[in-house]
Parts: sequence; structure tokens; C-alpha cells
Amino acid sequence: MKVRIKDIAKKVGFSITTVSRALNGYDDVSPETKSLILQAAKEMGYSPNTLAQRLQKQQSDTIGLVLPTFSPRFSDPYFSELLAGIGNKSAELGYDLLVSTRAPGPQEDAYYKKLIEGGRVDGFIVVRTRIRDSRIKYLLERNFPFSVFGRSEDSDHYSYVDEDGYYGMQLIADHLVDLGHQRIAFITPDLGFTFADERYRGLVAGLQKRGITLNETLIMQGDLTQRGGYECCEALLKRSEIPTAIVAGNDLMALGAISAAQDKGLQVGTDISITGFDGIPMGEYFHPPLTTVNQPVYKIGAMVCNMLVKIIKDKVEVPEHILLKPDLLIRNSTGEVR
Repeated sequence: MKVRIKDIAKKVGFSITTVSRALNGYDDVSPETKSLILQAAKEMGYSPNTLAQRLQKQQSDTIGLVLPTFSPRFSDPYFSELLAGIGNKSAELGYDLLVSTRAPGPQEDAYYKKLIEGGRVDGFIVVRTRIRDSRIKYLLERNFPFSVFGRSEDSDHYSYVDEDGYYGMQLIADHLVDLGHQRIAFITPDLGFTFADERYRGLVAGLQKRGITLNETLIMQGDLTQRGGYECCEALLKRSEIPTAIVAGNDLMALGAISAAQDKGLQVGTDISITGFDGIPMGEYFHPPLTTVNQPVYKIGAMVCNMLVKIIKDKVEVPEHILLKPDLLIRNSTGEVR
């Protein structure tokens, strides 16, 4: 039989109002009384009505995460790591996580509005930022709590955690040039994404420092998937003069490129070098293991979640900016020019 507040009140000899306020942590109940009531509730096996508590507080104790994708991408290990980091930290902090997918555009913007006006979430974590991001513009206009993994043109006005992709690609450039590569191709994600633009500009700048210009005819746009990387690499290998190295804008495209090169009879790391960016776990166990720029996606997920909860609870008004420096993981998918 479910234990009710009035049952606890009868046992301890206090009013239902006093018991209710003690269980909900109000300061107008003395510490001694609160301790007595909490102990009795524990002994009696009391379980609070969470929904009622949330309605009373006018909070949902829920964080929203809308993945901007045209199709479910939970099989993408990048998102799996990110979700694990956010989900574990939100649970630790006492929040539920509402996860959904929406295609970028009007449908996505409408869903943010629906969740806010329906009181479904207390704040949002925004990911895969765009240079001009309508989601962020809307949340700023509504003055609704949110934190971001990434940056946009409005990044001075909100709290974010990001990885320095510009710097990371310079590490890639130095590594490949040190190995003797000059004819270098780039498989880029859509440059409307801020992270893609940062990585592109970082690679260009890194190569220029070493006296090499990134050939525009060797730049191809992929869709962040293994299939996309495979198709881009396949097209690059049909050129009369193939690149000696291929830089992919993320690990999944790099793994697809490795498969395409191997299907053409090339030995990756010897005949051609291929690099990625993200440090997803499967890259370490691919054949050959992938040289990549490592960003701790799980850790970042936890950090951006913790940042949002601070904004919700403490009404933080001064934006917090955390820019992490990545490191280069050198593995067998790169080698000296033959």
C-alpha cells in the first residue's frame, strides 16, 4: 500500500502542511523537525509524487536535446559518446533527458517553440552549431536557458564548450607535411556547420605556414557518414594524379575513405595516408588504426550538461566560454610519402 503524506503526519504528530514542506526542503521547517520527518518517511518507504512536485515548482526537471539530423543517427558513435556524457551527468544532477531528432530548418525551430511553450523542458543543450544558427537566435530572444557544444556568430552571448578545431587541423597539417606530403586532399563536412568551417580554415592555415596551398580541386564535401567518406575518396582516386594524403573532416568519413582506398588495392599508411577528427573509439580498432585529432566527446557532453544545470539553478547571467585544446593521436593510417 502506497505511503501518503498524511500517513507520515499521523506517525510523527505534525500537520500535513509541515510534513509536505519538510519533504520538499523548505527552510521554514526547523532542522530537527525536518530530520525527524525525513527519517520517518524513509522507514515507511515513502516515494514522492514526482509529477506533482514538478507541477508545484513549475519546473519539469528535464533537459532537452534535439539532434539536428535528417534521419536517426544514434548508431553514429560520435553521438553515442555525446549522449552518454550528457545522459549520465543529467541523471547525476537529478534531471531527465528528453532526446529527439528533427531535420534542420523550420520543423526544427517549431519543435523548440513547442517544447518551451508546453513546459516540457527547463533548458536545452544545442549541438552541431551553424555559423548563423536560428535555434540559438530564438533561445536568446526568448531568454530561455541553454548551453552549447560549439560556437556560432552569436557565441559571445551564450555559454558554450567547444574543441579548438582550427588548432587541431594545424596539428594534422604539420604531421602530414613532416611525413613529406604535399598533394593533400580534404573531405569536408558542410561548411555551414561552425566546426566544419573551423577545421577547413585550420587546415588551410596550417598548410600555408608550411608553404603549401590546399588545391581547391582536391576539396570534396561529404555528409559525415562512412558512405559519404567512401564515395568522396573513390572520386579522388579516379583522378589522373591521386593525392598522397586525404584529410577527412570527421572520423566516420575517414573510415569510409580507408575502405575505399583498400578496395582500390592501396595500402593505407604506406601508399596513401588518411586522417580523421573526433577520436571515436572504433577508430583505434580499425585496420589500420586511424590517425586522428582527439576530442573527449563524452567529457564534453558532461561539461555542457553541468553548465546548463548551473544556468537553470543559479540563474547564471555571465556567459561561460570553455575552449579545449585537442591532441593528435598518431596511428598507422599515416606514413611517409613513398
